[in-house]
Amino acid sequence: MKIKTGAVNKPSVKEVKKPFITGSAVDENTLKSSLFFFGTLLVVFFISFIACASASVGGVLLRIILNLAVIAVALMVFFNNGSRHGADAVARGEILYQKKEKGQTFSESEKKICYHAGKGFVTGMIGTIPFLVLAIILAASTSIQMTESGTLPSWMQTYTRRSDIGNALINYTQPEGMGVIDYCRAFVRICIIPFVNLFGSSDKTAMYILERISPVVLVLPAVSYGFGYMAGRNIRTKIHTAISENNNRRLKKERKRKAKNNGPKRETEQLN
Repeated sequence: MKIKTGAVNKPSVKEVKKPFITGSAVDENTLKSSLFFFGTLLVVFFISFIACASASVGGVLLRIILNLAVIAVALMVFFNNGSRHGADAVARGEILYQKKEKGQTFSESEKKICYHAGKGFVTGMIGTIPFLVLAIILAASTSIQMTESGTLPSWMQTYTRRSDIGNALINYTQPEGMGVIDYCRAFVRICIIPFVNLFGSSDKTAMYILERISPVVLVLPAVSYGFGYMAGRNIRTKIHTAISENNNRRLKKERKRKAKNNGPKRETEQLN
């Protein structure tokens, strides 16, 4: 005996996709968009540094959760920016397609600024170049930081006063100046501080590995922006689908209203 459930299967919503003209990966607005991406990176790195400065202490689990949250929010910012720009580019392509169907002309520059699947990645990578160059320099020349300069074990301090070996040991008590690699290391670690906190800056091996892969870490925002830009097509599809659904509901209500007004009317009998 089959028991019928009262569940009602809702009709599936038919997606509405409008055709559009495809542009090119690089256009006249690429430099402007890349500069905007670069500025957004600076702001995100600054805010992340402030947020993660307080998230570097405390329990291990809490530190990991807080820094993962900062990473997720930062990547979401770039994904949302990319999706908004991608949706705008698709909308421009739809307008040009309508012009093409009507026989109207448009310039090559108007076509280039339309949606292209690789445009988001190109824009993000160009905006990341200044940070990426420093990260590549650090990755190519980094080494495990074994000791800090300017320190000696306490039991060797008395030997610095001996004339035969004192001059040799005195070099270890004088801190060395920062070189180019040290400045690169400081800057790159600030940019990727959430990842530094995840592993812990005291773990020298982990920091060595992180500095080796720092170029990959720094391109994550560009990758997130690129995938967000590609999501612009789905956003336009959802917009057109929602508009179509609203129009269908409006037409159904209009038909019901007309059917109700035009229905058979019962004549009233006149009583003498």
